[in-house]
Amino acid sequence: MPVDRALQEFRETESSEAFALQNERLLKVELADVTIQAKLGSMVAYQGEVKFERAGSGGMGRLMKKMATGEGVRLMTVSGSGEVFLADHAQEVHLVKLANDKITVNSQNLLAFDAGIDWDIRKVEGASGVLAGGLFNLELSGTGWVALLSDGPPMLLELKDDPAFADPQAAITWSSGVKTAVKTDVNLKTLIGRGSGETLQMQFSGDGWLLVQPSEGRVDVGSSASGRGLGNLLGG
Repeated sequence: MPVDRALQEFRETESSEAFALQNERLLKVELADVTIQAKLGSMVAYQGEVKFERAGSGGMGRLMKKMATGEGVRLMTVSGSGEVFLADHAQEVHLVKLANDKITVNSQNLLAFDAGIDWDIRKVEGASGVLAGGLFNLELSGTGWVALLSDGPPMLLELKDDPAFADPQAAITWSSGVKTAVKTDVNLKTLIGRGSGETLQMQFSGDGWLLVQPSEGRVDVGSSASGRGLGNLLGG
């Protein structure tokens, strides 16, 4: 049966890059020359000979950090000789290509990245004195593609002279050269429920950029209530 003309606009896209957007909510990865790491359970379709394996923690040091902080998205390694299509709850997908550089990412907003890119868990400066578990994110470094998620169209803030502030759940990613700190609004009115409700913000300063989503994050069905509290940025 031929494809109806009304469906032609949804045909598979063609690209010379390994990472390409099939549409704004669906990522296509050509696996001929790359192996990737992707969020566990994010595969929605594939063609060819594709292998999926649950990714390890990347060494004893990072395993201990994950156990101590509760941070770190669950990943799978995807390899083979076909195409794989990735998505997560129909959130928007955005591509960043690193060239011997690094970015910091909220783990809930990470969809996939080249396996050659290194990652580690980093603590937000000043967070340990405010929160019992601290505040943690993932740092990605190296050369290659990174696919990010946003709950709605994001906003890019360029940081130069004045600092910017964001809800920890809304801050998706920021560039190298950006310094972070924690600002709190803990007072009597806040404690009795008559404050602004914005008791914790992250401060971003320096020379770089910050990407913010128009949402405080989606509920992860598999997460606990405590994990939801700061978009899984807060240690266990």
